[in-house]
Amino acid sequence: MAFKYEIEGELVCKITGQGKFIAKKGCMVAYQGNFKFDKMLLGPENGGGFVGGLINQVTRKLTNENIELMTVSGDGIIYLAEEAAHIVVIDLDNDELCIESENLLGFDESLEYGLRFIGVGILSQKGLVTSSLKGTGRVIIKSQGNPIILESPCVVDPDAVVCWTGNRDPRIKTDVSWKTFLGQSSGESYQFDFDWKGATVIVKPCERKRS
Repeated sequence: MAFKYEIEGELVCKITGQGKFIAKKGCMVAYQGNFKFDKMLLGPENGGGFVGGLINQVTRKLTNENIELMTVSGDGIIYLAEEAAHIVVIDLDNDELCIESENLLGFDESLEYGLRFIGVGILSQKGLVTSSLKGTGRVIIKSQGNPIILESPCVVDPDAVVCWTGNRDPRIKTDVSWKTFLGQSSGESYQFDFDWKGATVIVKPCERKRS
C-alpha cells in the first residue's frame, strides 16, 4: 500500500505517500503536494457496473445509509478530519467490517463497499441496514468522543455502536420485565451481544439521540 496512515492528536488522519483512496466528500482539511478530488456519483462499483452502482445508491438513500464519497489521488501529505471527531484506522485482512455510514471517513479502494442487512438493526436508530467493507485494506473511522475498542465477547448498547468486524451479526440480549411496562426500567432493556471470540467492536461514549 503506497499511502501511510497516521493519527495526529487523536482528531486528524495524516495520509502520506502517493496513490489513490476513497474518502467522505468534504473531509479534507489540508494537504501538501499534488492531489485531485473527484466526486463519485454512484459510489464504488466494485465490479457491479453502472446498474449495480445505481441500485446500491438508491438503496442507500432509502435506508439512510447514503454518504457522498470522493476519490482522492496524487502524492504528498493530506489531512482528513470532520467536526473534531476522534479518528481510528482499522486494518482488514480478508475480513468484513460493518459500520454506520455516519462514522465512515475513508477507505482503501481495494475494499469492496456495499450494504449489509442485519436482522437486529431495528432495535438501533439506524434501522435494518448498515454499510459493509470487505477484503484487505484500511478503513478510517470517526467517533463522537474518544472511542472504546473492545474484543468480543462483549455486550454493548445498540445506539453506541460504531462498527464491528466479521461476518456475524450480534445477538439481542433483553432485560424486559414488568418494570419495563411501568416505565421503571433501567433504560437498558436490550443490548447487542457479540457472543463469539475474535471480533473487534468499537463503540462511542454516547448514544444516538432517539427521534
